Amino acid sequence: MSTMAGLKPKHFIWRMEGNVALIQLDRPDRKNPLTFESYAELRDTFRALPYADDVDAVVFLPNGGNFCSGGDVHDIIGPLVDMDMKGLLAFTRMTGDLVKAMIACNKPIISAIDGVAVGAGAIIAMASDLRLATPEAKTAFLFTRVGLAGCDMGACAMLPRIIGQGRAAELLYTGRSMSAEEGERWGFYNRLVSVDALEAETLSMAARIAAGPTFAHGITKTQLNQEWSMGLEQAIEAEAQAQAICMQTKDFERAYRAFVAKEKPVFEGD
Repeated sequence: MSTMAGLKPKHFIWRMEGNVALIQLDRPDRKNPLTFESYAELRDTFRALPYADDVDAVVFLPNGGNFCSGGDVHDIIGPLVDMDMKGLLAFTRMTGDLVKAMIACNKPIISAIDGVAVGAGAIIAMASDLRLATPEAKTAFLFTRVGLAGCDMGACAMLPRIIGQGRAAELLYTGRSMSAEEGERWGFYNRLVSVDALEAETLSMAARIAAGPTFAHGITKTQLNQEWSMGLEQAIEAEAQAQAICMQTKDFERAYRAFVAKEKPVFEGD
C-alpha cells in the first residue's frame, strides 16, 4: 500500500481533510476547464488511489463559483481539429480512461456542483458515486453543440441508468442544460444545498462514509458497477460471495461486539 496525502499535482488542487481527499480544478477565471495535462494527471491519480491506505473517500469541489466548463476550447478543442485519427483516438481513449479509473478506484467519490458543470465536467459528476448541488448548478452534456455525438466518456451507458433513458436521450441529443431542480427530481443529484453550505455538507457526507467500513465500501462500489452487466441470478451469487468476504473482516466482528456491548462501532477498514 502507499500514501497520497503528500501528493502535489501540477494541474489541480489536492488537499486532505482527515482521510478524505479533496480535488479542485484550478482555473477559476475560465470556469475550470480541463486540458490534456489535467486529464492525464487526474487519470493517473485515480489509478493510484486503489493502493492508497490514507484515502477513504474523494470529493470534487467547485472553485470560484463553478465546477468545470469541460475541455478547454483553446488548449484542447483547437488542437483536436488538426489531429489525425490516431491522435484523436488516443485522446478520446485517455478521457475515457479517467472515467474507468474513477470507477475502479475503490473509493466512494462525491461531487459538489456549483455553477457550470458541462461537457467533461458533467461527465466527472456523472461518474461520481454521489452528487450534491446548489440551486444555481447548471449541468449540460453539450457534445452535440460542438458537432460531436452525445456518447462521450460513457455517457450513453451511465446517464440512462441514473436518470432514465428518455431523460438522458433528451439531454444527450439537445445538449441543453439540466437545471438543479430537474437534476434533483430526476435523481442525478442526491440533494440540493445552499451555496454557503455546499462544501460543509459534502465534507460531512464524505466524513461519514470514510468513518464506515471502508473495505466493505470498496466491495459495494465494485458490485454497483459490475452488476450493470449481470443477470439477476449472477448478481445474487456475486453478492453472496462479496458478503462472505466482508464477513471475514475485523470490522464485521467489531460491529457485532459493539452491538452486544450497546456501543457505536468504530471501524478501521480491515
